Amino acid sequence: MTLRIGTLELASNVVLAPLAGFTDSAFRRTVRPLGGLGLATTELVSPRGLLRDAGRTRTIAHVAPDDAPLAVQFYGVEPDVMAEAARWAAAHGAAAIDINMGCPVRKITRHGAGAAILNHPDEVLALCKRLVNAVTVPVTAKMRLGPAPGELVAPELATRLRDAGCAAITIHGRYTVQKYSDPADLDGIRAVVQASAGIPVIGNGDIRAPEDARRMIEATGCAGVAIGRAALSNPWIFRDTHALLTTGRVPEPPSEQERVELVIKHFRLSIEANGERRACLQFRKWIPRYARKIPRLRAHRDLAQHLCTPAELENALL
Repeated sequence: MTLRIGTLELASNVVLAPLAGFTDSAFRRTVRPLGGLGLATTELVSPRGLLRDAGRTRTIAHVAPDDAPLAVQFYGVEPDVMAEAARWAAAHGAAAIDINMGCPVRKITRHGAGAAILNHPDEVLALCKRLVNAVTVPVTAKMRLGPAPGELVAPELATRLRDAGCAAITIHGRYTVQKYSDPADLDGIRAVVQASAGIPVIGNGDIRAPEDARRMIEATGCAGVAIGRAALSNPWIFRDTHALLTTGRVPEPPSEQERVELVIKHFRLSIEANGERRACLQFRKWIPRYARKIPRLRAHRDLAQHLCTPAELENALL
């Protein structure tokens, strides 16, 4: 199943949700060749950091030739700063600009950004209009249902965002105070879909297997799904979900050797992007996730605390 977001035509309606600290360039470039991924989004990008030429921020926003189409996701509440950063990203290969309205982390919300922006709908609309007028690529938004249960603001806000030129909405089916607990609210997602006629709505939350994606689409009418945490231990979930939605069947799972080769590829791409020392430190958090599906790696879980060289990981796997 394909998906159209403004002028952007995607080969699949299965997308990678951004997860800070995980869905970086190395991971995205590892996942894309497996198939089924229509669009990925960067981790959160600070517009001020980008405009200050902060090296780490520009690394996050970088679009590699084999990492497209890629949306760059910004957080913030300053229209002029966001617009200038969006123009930079579009000029450097971003296929879309995404506004983060869903991050519940305190260091983001305390500045009025992320999920906190849901409390100020007029500011959201002004921000969206400013970005739509600043770039020629589609502008999208990722939001939650509202601040807390009983405060369902997303349907009305989605309608107003559509009218302001927003090309698509990704809706996480939880409220800000729930963070990542409690089941995703499919009724809430369906309400956003119904309020957003004319633009696609992408559902997000609790998609742990291809069947969960199909269930969400059937229950809510959403045009596509965004998968995040489940992909960290099973990068083939995009291939499998796209196959189920298009053919009704899920391919055979990868062999252990295929999983091993993927981990090594991911690690080498991380070294390429970050240097050996930083890659080793960052990859420690990946070891417990990959070990869930690779028995031989479970015997070396100490590497999650002590990985220092590429040889240590490769010796554990080969």
